[in-house]
Amino acid sequence: MLDEMELGRLWERTVDNLVHEGIIRSEAVRRAFLRFPRYLFVEERYRKYAHLDEPLPIPAGQTISAPHMVAIMLELAELKPGMKVLEIGTGSGWNAALISELVKTDVYTIERIPELVEFARKNLQRVGVKTVHVFLGDGTLGFPPKVPYDRIIVTAGGPDIPKPLIEQLKPGGKLIIPVGSYHLWQDLLEVIKLKDGSIKVRNHGGVAFVPLIGEYGWKE
Repeated sequence: MLDEMELGRLWERTVDNLVHEGIIRSEAVRRAFLRFPRYLFVEERYRKYAHLDEPLPIPAGQTISAPHMVAIMLELAELKPGMKVLEIGTGSGWNAALISELVKTDVYTIERIPELVEFARKNLQRVGVKTVHVFLGDGTLGFPPKVPYDRIIVTAGGPDIPKPLIEQLKPGGKLIIPVGSYHLWQDLLEVIKLKDGSIKVRNHGGVAFVPLIGEYGWKE
């Protein structure tokens, strides 16, 4: 069993590697990664693997993303203090914690699996994050009570871009979402909502995410 100091050293090395590789590009994302190491958001038995740059299991047959993938999405989102962010797919709560560190305000995150809602809430409480609000629901419908959003970040792959998420973005807002096949192969899309309500889409290449299940996603 690795102690906290050794886990911390391994994690710092991972963050240094991501910086060296040009994946973590901003000081804000680097600081967020150091503030909330991934080992704080996995079950005890996986903590010793948390520094590895690959996905790891979390409860309910889901995964916590590889560090490089989380960093890529956060850098693409260009999060700034004060932005209102909606995350779809809370999972372990790790990504939401990182987002909260970057925006310094309330973050809303939707998870469809009750077991993961509890897992994420416990993780966030344990690390002292009070500004992340985890809700059980169908993330493909977005979260109408807090619209509009500066950023929406989706951590599961859908068949296409869910219409409600576009509608809930502010003009000038940005949606980061994997879109493609049901399992293991999607394209990471950066969707920018223009002032006239139309969208501009940039493709950032192939990724592999669990399926986005819901009314505007895949059916179970």
